[in-house]
Formats: sequence, C-alpha cells, structure tokens
Amino acid sequence: MYVCMCHAVTEDQVKEAIDGGAGTPRQIAKGCKAGTDCGSCVRRIQALLGEHGARPCPTARLAAKLGLADPQVQDVPAPAAPKPGPTAPLGPVAPVVPLRVA
Repeated sequence: MYVCMCHAVTEDQVKEAIDGGAGTPRQIAKGCKAGTDCGSCVRRIQALLGEHGARPCPTARLAAKLGLADPQVQDVPAPAAPKPGPTAPLGPVAPVVPLRVA
C-alpha cells in the first residue's frame, strides 16, 4: 500500500528505512523523500514509526499535552476541563439577507 502518493513510496519502503535505522519522519524523508511534498503522509509515517518501537515524535507529545492523543499513548497529563460559569446572554441576531446577482 502506498504511504506517499507524491513520491510513490510504499509502506514496505518506509518499513525498510525504519529497519535500516531511521527513527524520525525526517530521517525517512532523507532516504525516500516521503513526506517532503504535500505532507499528508507524515501521520502515517509517524504511525509506522510508532508500530516499530520508535519514540513518539514532538507532534505526538504536543497532542498528548493538549489532550488530543490516544489515552494509551499519552505521557503528559491532559489539561483540566474549564470550570462552568455564568454565560452572557446573546444579543439580537441580524437577519440574513440574500445576495442579489445582477
């Protein structure tokens, strides 16, 4: 299966790079250029790294800090939820006026 469509890089090629010592998306990119164009494959590359025992990348640690990561992977406690408080009433809402096309 392809991981990077921009450079036609497959999962097997990424796994070979990991087996060859690559431990970060940047190190994988040096070998096969995956993740260097549009960037949509970087998350999959990070997942493959994680599946092969690589240390979580800074993005994963940041997601954990923000409470967005999978709870099993978090190494940083999630932030406390905001305390409920009084809410201000909404003011009047302007009517929606359709646009006229000439």
